[in-house]
Amino acid sequence: MHLQGSDPGYGPLLRRAGKTMIKGLGLGLSVCGVISSAGVPAGEVSQRVLRRHSVRVCIWPGYVGISYRSPRTQKLSGIDIDLSAAFAKDLDAKLEYVETNYVRFIDDLLKDRCDIAMFGIAITAERQAKLSFSAPYLKTDIYALTTRYSRVIKTWDDIDKPGVKVSVPAASFIAPVMSNWFKHAQVLQISPPLNNELELEAGRVDVFMTDYPYSQRLLQTNDWLRRLAPPAPIAPMPYAYAVKPGDPSWLARVDRFVADIKKDGRLAATAQKYSLTEIMVRN
Repeated sequence: MHLQGSDPGYGPLLRRAGKTMIKGLGLGLSVCGVISSAGVPAGEVSQRVLRRHSVRVCIWPGYVGISYRSPRTQKLSGIDIDLSAAFAKDLDAKLEYVETNYVRFIDDLLKDRCDIAMFGIAITAERQAKLSFSAPYLKTDIYALTTRYSRVIKTWDDIDKPGVKVSVPAASFIAPVMSNWFKHAQVLQISPPLNNELELEAGRVDVFMTDYPYSQRLLQTNDWLRRLAPPAPIAPMPYAYAVKPGDPSWLARVDRFVADIKKDGRLAATAQKYSLTEIMVRN
Protein backbone atom coordinates (compact mmCIF):
# COMPACT_ATOMS: atom_id res chain seq x y z
CA MET A 1 0.00 0.00 0.00
CA HIS A 2 1.30 3.47 -0.84
CA LEU A 3 0.63 6.28 1.61
CA GLN A 4 0.12 9.65 -0.01
CA GLY A 5 3.15 11.83 0.68
CA SER A 6 5.46 9.05 1.85
CA ASP A 7 8.31 10.72 -0.08
CA PRO A 8 10.77 13.16 1.64
CA GLY A 9 8.58 16.11 0.69
CA TYR A 10 5.78 14.88 2.93
CA GLY A 11 7.13 16.57 6.07
CA PRO A 12 6.21 20.15 5.12
CA LEU A 13 2.69 19.07 4.23
CA LEU A 14 2.12 17.86 7.78
CA ARG A 15 2.62 21.37 9.05
CA ARG A 16 -0.20 22.80 6.99
CA ALA A 17 -3.66 23.52 8.36
CA GLY A 18 -4.63 19.90 8.88
CA LYS A 19 -6.25 19.59 5.44
CA THR A 20 -3.88 17.08 3.91
CA MET A 21 -5.27 13.58 4.39
CA ILE A 22 -3.74 10.15 4.39
CA LYS A 23 -5.10 9.10 1.03
CA GLY A 24 -3.80 5.58 0.55
CA LEU A 25 -5.70 3.85 3.32
CA GLY A 26 -8.84 5.95 2.97
CA LEU A 27 -9.61 5.68 6.67
CA GLY A 28 -10.69 9.30 6.91
CA LEU A 29 -7.88 10.05 9.37
CA SER A 30 -6.26 13.46 9.65
CA VAL A 31 -2.66 13.92 8.64
CA CYS A 32 -1.46 13.16 12.13
CA GLY A 33 -3.01 9.72 11.80
CA VAL A 34 -4.70 10.05 15.18
CA ILE A 35 -7.93 11.99 14.66
CA SER A 36 -10.58 10.99 12.15
CA SER A 37 -12.44 13.44 9.96
CA ALA A 38 -15.31 13.19 12.44
CA GLY A 39 -13.01 14.08 15.34
CA VAL A 40 -12.95 10.48 16.62
CA PRO A 41 -9.58 9.13 17.79
CA ALA A 42 -8.23 6.38 15.57
CA GLY A 43 -8.08 3.14 17.52
CA GLU A 44 -5.68 0.25 17.41
CA VAL A 45 -7.16 -1.45 14.34
CA SER A 46 -6.98 1.68 12.21
CA GLN A 47 -3.42 2.33 13.32
CA ARG A 48 -2.43 -1.30 12.71
CA VAL A 49 -3.82 -1.32 9.18
CA LEU A 50 -1.95 1.90 8.49
CA ARG A 51 1.27 0.53 9.93
CA ARG A 52 1.12 -2.86 8.21
CA HIS A 53 -0.13 -1.50 4.87
CA SER A 54 -2.47 -4.49 4.73
CA VAL A 55 -5.94 -5.56 5.83
CA ARG A 56 -6.51 -9.02 7.30
CA VAL A 57 -9.96 -10.38 6.53
CA CYS A 58 -11.44 -13.29 8.45
CA ILE A 59 -13.43 -15.67 6.25
CA TRP A 60 -14.98 -19.08 6.62
CA PRO A 61 -14.04 -20.91 3.40
CA GLY A 62 -16.99 -23.31 3.63
CA TYR A 63 -19.77 -20.83 2.89
CA VAL A 64 -21.02 -21.49 -0.62
CA GLY A 65 -21.92 -18.28 -2.43
CA ILE A 66 -20.31 -16.13 0.26
CA SER A 67 -16.72 -17.24 0.88
CA TYR A 68 -16.12 -20.71 -0.51
CA ARG A 69 -12.88 -22.50 -1.32
CA SER A 70 -13.24 -25.09 -4.06
CA PRO A 71 -11.77 -28.41 -2.89
CA ARG A 72 -10.77 -29.14 -6.48
CA THR A 73 -9.12 -25.86 -7.50
CA GLN A 74 -8.54 -24.31 -4.04
CA LYS A 75 -9.87 -21.06 -5.53
CA LEU A 76 -11.98 -18.79 -3.34
CA SER A 77 -15.27 -17.43 -4.64
CA GLY A 78 -18.41 -15.74 -3.34
CA ILE A 79 -19.86 -12.30 -2.78
CA ASP A 80 -17.61 -11.54 0.18
CA ILE A 81 -14.50 -12.71 -1.62
CA ASP A 82 -15.23 -10.17 -4.34
CA LEU A 83 -16.25 -7.45 -1.90
CA SER A 84 -13.29 -7.98 0.41
CA ALA A 85 -11.03 -7.54 -2.61
CA ALA A 86 -12.92 -4.34 -3.44
CA PHE A 87 -12.49 -3.12 0.14
CA ALA A 88 -8.74 -3.75 0.06
CA LYS A 89 -8.54 -1.94 -3.28
CA ASP A 90 -10.42 1.05 -1.85
CA LEU A 91 -7.94 1.10 1.03
CA ASP A 92 -5.01 0.67 -1.35
CA ALA A 93 -3.96 -2.13 0.99
CA LYS A 94 -2.69 -5.67 0.61
CA LEU A 95 -5.43 -8.24 1.20
CA GLU A 96 -4.71 -11.12 3.56
CA TYR A 97 -7.26 -13.83 4.34
CA VAL A 98 -7.43 -15.48 7.75
CA GLU A 99 -9.48 -18.67 7.82
CA THR A 100 -11.92 -18.99 10.70
CA ASN A 101 -15.41 -20.32 11.43
CA TYR A 102 -18.56 -19.28 13.26
CA VAL A 103 -17.33 -20.73 16.54
CA ARG A 104 -13.95 -18.98 16.50
CA PHE A 105 -14.33 -15.71 14.60
CA ILE A 106 -15.29 -13.56 17.61
CA ASP A 107 -12.14 -14.65 19.42
CA ASP A 108 -10.10 -14.10 16.25
CA LEU A 109 -11.30 -10.49 16.05
CA LEU A 110 -10.89 -9.74 19.73
CA LYS A 111 -7.37 -11.20 19.78
CA ASP A 112 -6.36 -9.26 16.66
CA ARG A 113 -5.86 -12.24 14.36
CA CYS A 114 -7.84 -10.31 11.75
CA ASP A 115 -9.02 -6.73 11.27
CA ILE A 116 -12.51 -7.45 9.93
CA ALA A 117 -14.76 -10.47 9.40
CA MET A 118 -16.42 -10.60 5.99
CA PHE A 119 -18.38 -13.82 5.45
CA GLY A 120 -22.10 -13.24 5.80
CA ILE A 121 -22.31 -12.73 9.56
CA ALA A 122 -25.78 -12.43 11.03
CA ILE A 123 -26.25 -9.60 13.52
CA THR A 124 -27.44 -11.38 16.66
CA ALA A 125 -27.80 -9.96 20.16
CA GLU A 126 -25.10 -12.31 21.44
CA ARG A 127 -22.63 -11.14 18.81
CA GLN A 128 -23.54 -7.47 19.24
CA ALA A 129 -22.59 -7.77 22.91
CA LYS A 130 -19.02 -8.59 21.86
CA LEU A 131 -18.45 -6.97 18.45
CA SER A 132 -19.32 -3.93 16.39
CA PHE A 133 -21.18 -4.32 13.09
CA SER A 134 -21.39 -2.33 9.90
CA ALA A 135 -24.64 -1.44 8.20
CA PRO A 136 -26.17 -4.60 6.70
CA TYR A 137 -25.72 -5.51 3.04
CA LEU A 138 -27.79 -8.72 2.89
CA LYS A 139 -30.89 -9.94 4.73
CA THR A 140 -32.04 -13.54 4.73
CA ASP A 141 -34.66 -15.73 6.33
CA ILE A 142 -34.38 -19.46 7.07
CA TYR A 143 -35.17 -22.07 4.40
CA ALA A 144 -35.44 -25.85 4.32
CA LEU A 145 -33.59 -28.14 1.92
CA THR A 146 -34.71 -31.68 1.33
CA THR A 147 -34.37 -34.22 -1.46
CA ARG A 148 -36.58 -34.21 -4.55
CA TYR A 149 -37.47 -37.84 -3.92
CA SER A 150 -38.23 -37.55 -0.17
CA ARG A 151 -41.30 -39.48 0.93
CA VAL A 152 -41.27 -37.76 4.32
CA ILE A 153 -41.01 -34.07 3.39
CA LYS A 154 -43.33 -32.80 0.65
CA THR A 155 -44.23 -29.38 2.07
CA TRP A 156 -43.07 -27.14 4.90
CA ASP A 157 -45.89 -28.43 7.09
CA ASP A 158 -44.36 -31.93 6.97
CA ILE A 159 -41.25 -30.85 8.85
CA ASP A 160 -42.40 -30.35 12.43
CA LYS A 161 -43.71 -33.83 13.05
CA PRO A 162 -42.64 -36.65 15.39
CA GLY A 163 -39.89 -38.80 13.92
CA VAL A 164 -38.63 -36.17 11.48
CA LYS A 165 -34.91 -35.42 11.82
CA VAL A 166 -33.87 -31.84 11.08
CA SER A 167 -30.24 -30.77 10.91
CA VAL A 168 -29.01 -27.22 11.50
CA PRO A 169 -25.51 -25.73 11.25
CA ALA A 170 -24.08 -25.49 14.75
CA ALA A 171 -22.92 -22.04 15.95
CA SER A 172 -25.12 -20.28 13.37
CA PHE A 173 -28.08 -18.02 14.18
CA ILE A 174 -30.27 -20.76 12.69
CA ALA A 175 -29.56 -23.33 15.42
CA PRO A 176 -31.23 -21.58 18.40
CA VAL A 177 -34.07 -20.24 16.28
CA MET A 178 -35.07 -23.63 14.92
CA SER A 179 -34.49 -25.44 18.21
CA ASN A 180 -37.18 -23.21 19.69
CA TRP A 181 -39.38 -23.16 16.58
CA PHE A 182 -39.88 -26.88 16.12
CA LYS A 183 -41.94 -28.58 18.81
CA HIS A 184 -42.07 -32.17 17.51
CA ALA A 185 -39.20 -32.75 15.07
CA GLN A 186 -35.78 -33.77 16.33
CA VAL A 187 -33.23 -30.99 15.76
CA LEU A 188 -29.61 -32.07 15.28
CA GLN A 189 -26.75 -29.56 15.29
CA ILE A 190 -24.08 -30.41 12.73
CA SER A 191 -20.47 -29.29 13.13
CA PRO A 192 -17.41 -29.78 10.86
CA PRO A 193 -16.09 -32.09 9.58
CA LEU A 194 -19.71 -33.19 9.04
CA ASN A 195 -21.95 -31.05 6.87
CA ASN A 196 -25.70 -30.81 6.45
CA GLU A 197 -25.98 -31.73 2.78
CA LEU A 198 -23.98 -34.93 3.24
CA GLU A 199 -26.12 -35.89 6.22
CA LEU A 200 -29.20 -35.35 4.05
CA GLU A 201 -27.80 -37.25 1.09
CA ALA A 202 -26.84 -40.18 3.34
CA GLY A 203 -30.38 -40.32 4.71
CA ARG A 204 -29.37 -39.60 8.30
CA VAL A 205 -31.65 -36.54 8.36
CA ASP A 206 -34.85 -35.74 6.48
CA VAL A 207 -34.26 -32.04 5.95
CA PHE A 208 -31.79 -29.34 6.86
CA MET A 209 -32.26 -25.68 7.61
CA THR A 210 -30.09 -23.03 6.05
CA ASP A 211 -30.08 -19.45 4.80
CA TYR A 212 -30.77 -18.16 1.30
CA PRO A 213 -27.16 -17.81 0.05
CA TYR A 214 -26.13 -21.31 1.03
CA SER A 215 -29.28 -22.87 -0.36
CA GLN A 216 -29.06 -20.91 -3.60
CA ARG A 217 -25.60 -22.14 -4.48
CA LEU A 218 -26.35 -25.72 -3.46
CA LEU A 219 -29.41 -25.76 -5.68
CA GLN A 220 -27.30 -24.64 -8.63
CA THR A 221 -24.87 -27.54 -8.23
CA ASN A 222 -27.07 -30.34 -6.85
CA ASP A 223 -30.15 -31.25 -8.87
CA TRP A 224 -31.33 -33.71 -6.22
CA LEU A 225 -32.08 -30.90 -3.74
CA ARG A 226 -35.35 -29.04 -3.29
CA ARG A 227 -35.89 -25.81 -1.32
CA LEU A 228 -38.93 -25.08 0.81
CA ALA A 229 -39.70 -21.53 1.92
CA PRO A 230 -41.58 -20.92 5.18
CA PRO A 231 -45.21 -19.86 4.72
CA ALA A 232 -44.44 -16.74 6.79
CA PRO A 233 -41.15 -15.12 7.82
CA ILE A 234 -39.41 -16.90 10.68
CA ALA A 235 -36.38 -14.82 11.55
CA PRO A 236 -35.25 -12.42 8.81
CA MET A 237 -31.66 -11.72 9.72
CA PRO A 238 -29.41 -8.88 8.51
CA TYR A 239 -25.88 -9.80 7.47
CA ALA A 240 -23.07 -7.33 8.03
CA TYR A 241 -19.31 -7.01 8.51
CA ALA A 242 -17.93 -7.41 12.03
CA VAL A 243 -15.03 -5.62 13.68
CA LYS A 244 -13.46 -5.42 17.09
CA PRO A 245 -15.17 -2.77 19.25
CA GLY A 246 -13.32 0.29 20.46
CA ASP A 247 -12.21 1.78 17.16
CA PRO A 248 -14.99 4.09 15.87
CA SER A 249 -12.87 5.37 12.97
CA TRP A 250 -12.37 1.82 11.63
CA LEU A 251 -16.07 1.03 11.93
CA ALA A 252 -16.87 4.31 10.19
CA ARG A 253 -14.53 3.39 7.33
CA VAL A 254 -16.23 0.00 6.96
CA ASP A 255 -19.64 1.68 7.00
CA ARG A 256 -18.45 4.07 4.33
CA PHE A 257 -17.43 1.14 2.16
CA VAL A 258 -20.87 -0.46 2.55
CA ALA A 259 -22.55 2.84 1.66
CA ASP A 260 -20.25 3.27 -1.34
CA ILE A 261 -20.92 -0.17 -2.83
CA LYS A 262 -24.66 0.33 -2.47
CA LYS A 263 -24.48 3.70 -4.18
CA ASP A 264 -22.02 2.94 -6.98
CA GLY A 265 -23.55 -0.40 -8.01
CA ARG A 266 -20.79 -2.74 -6.90
CA LEU A 267 -23.03 -4.49 -4.39
CA ALA A 268 -25.81 -4.93 -6.95
CA ALA A 269 -23.41 -6.30 -9.56
CA THR A 270 -21.77 -8.73 -7.15
CA ALA A 271 -25.10 -9.86 -5.71
CA GLN A 272 -26.35 -10.55 -9.23
CA LYS A 273 -23.19 -12.51 -10.04
CA TYR A 274 -23.86 -14.88 -7.14
CA SER A 275 -27.68 -14.96 -7.51
CA LEU A 276 -28.25 -13.02 -4.29
CA THR A 277 -30.13 -10.00 -5.63
CA GLU A 278 -33.30 -11.13 -3.84
CA ILE A 279 -31.73 -10.64 -0.41
CA MET A 280 -29.60 -7.56 -1.11
CA VAL A 281 -30.10 -4.60 1.25
CA ARG A 282 -30.41 -1.56 -0.99
CA ASN A 283 -30.30 1.27 1.54
